[in-house]
Amino acid sequence: MIASPLELIRKTKFTQDAEALFRLMDGRSVSALVIGLPMNMDGTEGPRAQSCRAFARNLERLRPVNVAFWDERLSTSAVERFLIDELDLSRRRRAGVVDRTAAAWILQGALDRLRPST
Repeated sequence: MIASPLELIRKTKFTQDAEALFRLMDGRSVSALVIGLPMNMDGTEGPRAQSCRAFARNLERLRPVNVAFWDERLSTSAVERFLIDELDLSRRRRAGVVDRTAAAWILQGALDRLRPST
């Protein structure tokens, strides 16, 4: 399995964000979500991680959904480095794809971890 970026949902109001997410999930027959967890570099959880966990709890109040959290430390840095080194994208062109590509990076990490080793 290979993760690929779909649609970027910009954070607005929770209800609107949840509706947009559920539409995407329904359109793709999604059975679970992987949510990036912005951990501190020392491995602790700060306010942003707590906000992600609260978002998942609130989603689950609207609809039963399987949620897994994945450490997203350095994902944006890794994607930025890739876009610069491998694709030679300008800063302006990177701005449009970094968030979506970082989300795919996070999902791919989770999928790789779940894949049975051979």
